[in-house]
Amino acid sequence: MKLLDYGLKPIDFQKPTPHAPDGLSRRTFVMTSLASGFAVASNPVLAEAITTDTKGLVAGEVSVPVADGKIPAYRAMPAKPGKYPVVLVVQEIFGVHEHIKDVCRRYAKLGYFAIAPELYARQGDVSKLTDIGQILATVVSKVPDAQVNADLDATVAFAKASGRARVDRLGLVGYCWGGRAAWVYALHNPKLKAAVAYYGLLEGMKSDIRPQDPIEFAAELKVPVLGLYAGIDAFVKAETIDKMTAGLRKSTSGSKIVVFPNVDHGFNADYRPSYDKSAATYAAELAHDWLKERGV
Repeated sequence: MKLLDYGLKPIDFQKPTPHAPDGLSRRTFVMTSLASGFAVASNPVLAEAITTDTKGLVAGEVSVPVADGKIPAYRAMPAKPGKYPVVLVVQEIFGVHEHIKDVCRRYAKLGYFAIAPELYARQGDVSKLTDIGQILATVVSKVPDAQVNADLDATVAFAKASGRARVDRLGLVGYCWGGRAAWVYALHNPKLKAAVAYYGLLEGMKSDIRPQDPIEFAAELKVPVLGLYAGIDAFVKAETIDKMTAGLRKSTSGSKIVVFPNVDHGFNADYRPSYDKSAATYAAELAHDWLKERGV
């Protein structure tokens, strides 16, 4: 699937487009360090791509201990001594590439300990794959929800152990693939103060390794999640959002969904054709207010 098609037509996430073997090693950990730059499949990178500097920050790659080894992550936080509220930044389908690293720096500039663990570390390095369908078939389809939740828990533990983080003020922001993970982790971790889910799939990804879609557990949520969705997203239909909203109203979480009209999936991704500056800017303000007002 070509990049320009991504978000414009549905994908069968149960049967993603097959591809020839990609030659990736199937060792316990495929990735021991983060990729540099942007994922190949996300090219060409647009001129609008935002680069946030590291002035006043401590920023760079770290290694997070997990149950079966270590995974790489990108961390950014204010250089000034102190402890800062934590924002887990959860990757798009392209992994922790330059855009996600930049998001961490943006939150660090706002006074957060922002960290993005590479949640595909065991399944594969997507940074060099050239096709969206290949990423979905060879890597994304093999990442279990339980693994993601455990790795995010381990990332919180890493932040706490650093002595620079307030894990009692824990938030999460997820994009695309990470937008779905935001809903899932909010169900998993009741200590999460708040989460923001950018255009994450609400149904259609259920499988043996993903036991529930968000639309199925909306009424069970206790953590407040803000869903930021696109009005013309082929992945998430209006009727699906309506069902999710109805479920959220039955919960005690106070979660809600905001739909941005006339923008597409990936409207926050400033390096992609789907980027919409007005929607992205407003969404970022809503996301920050949502976290701050709920103690993050």
